[in-house]
Amino acid sequence: MRIRGERECKNCGTRWSYYETGSVDCPNCGSLQSVGRDERTQHTASAATLDLTEARSLLGSEAADTRAAAERAAETCREFVREQGFIRAGELAPLDGTAVGARELRQVGTELARGLRTDDDEERYFLDLLGGVETGERPPPEAVPDSLRAARGRAVAGALDAYRRDATAYLDDHPDSEARAALDSLEDHVRRVEALDGDVSPDHAERLLGVARDVGTYLREDDENALAAARDRLSRLG
Repeated sequence: MRIRGERECKNCGTRWSYYETGSVDCPNCGSLQSVGRDERTQHTASAATLDLTEARSLLGSEAADTRAAAERAAETCREFVREQGFIRAGELAPLDGTAVGARELRQVGTELARGLRTDDDEERYFLDLLGGVETGERPPPEAVPDSLRAARGRAVAGALDAYRRDATAYLDDHPDSEARAALDSLEDHVRRVEALDGDVSPDHAERLLGVARDVGTYLREDDENALAAARDRLSRLG
């Protein structure tokens, strides 16, 4: 999406940045009448933040409490992910832990909310996600219970697909054949994960995340070492 994000209110003359606030109404007088003061620029990111306070407040000592918290967390993450993008005012953002973790918590929360019972490993994993995702912390691959590895794989595939789409759109304005080739290779791997409904090892999923993050670093910082790292990861994926 291309927008003019630097706005000026027609009513009172106040200027603000939609890129930062995500709001179309004037912060001074509330008017919806404004004009853009910059060129149309790619922008898919949201100003929204992930707040899981309500989900955590539902936790208690009963299994039903965990299911209720899982359901609320999944709903909150679903809304957050729906609004999220990775191009902010024409610049490509990193694929951070919150972006990935929100998708993972959505998948895990949905599974636990539907289940009749949750074992200790699943509950511990859910609680670790719930407690850390807002700050970008996710449990390491070795902590993923076998019963939830497909949920993690689906989440990673979803995050990678969204990031790859925005990175490809970014390349429309900043052409780079080497980065595009790496993203095309990454897409092939993501499609394989999707075909398996996410049922890949957590280590494999993390390696795919590493590719996307390396390509993003290369595009943001013109870091040739990051591009080389992405290629190396891809070559070792087979």
